[in-house]
Amino acid sequence: QVQLVESGGGLVQAGGSLRLSCAASGRTFSTYAMGWFRQAPGKEREFVATINWSGSSTYYSDSVKGRFTISRDNAKNTGNLLMNSLKPEDTAVYYCAASNSPFYSGSDVSYGHWGQGTQVTVSS
Repeated sequence: QVQLVESGGGLVQAGGSLRLSCAASGRTFSTYAMGWFRQAPGKEREFVATINWSGSSTYYSDSVKGRFTISRDNAKNTGNLLMNSLKPEDTAVYYCAASNSPFYSGSDVSYGHWGQGTQVTVSS
C-alpha cells in the first residue's frame, strides 16, 4: 500500500513558477515509478509527467515539455514537479500517482495509488 500527499499548489501569475511536492509512505519508494496528472474543470484527467524508479528516465506530455521538470529523491521518499513559464491553461488540480511498476508510463491505468490533489491556478 502507498499513501501520497501533494503540496505546493497555489495561485500564480502567468509566466511564474510553482514547485509541487509529493510525500510518499508505505511501500518502499524506490520500487515504483511516479507520475503527475492534472484535471481541469469539465475536462478529463490528463497525463503531465512521469519518472522511473531510479529517476534516470522521464517522459512529458507535449503541452508541458520544456517548461516542467519532474524529479524524485528516493532518500526522502519525495517526488517533485517544478513548473516554469506557467500559462492559464495549466490551471487544474494536480495529482501525483504511484505506479504498479518500476518503469514509467503515461497511462493512468498503470497507477494504483493516487494523492488527494493540489490546486494550481494561473491568472492571466
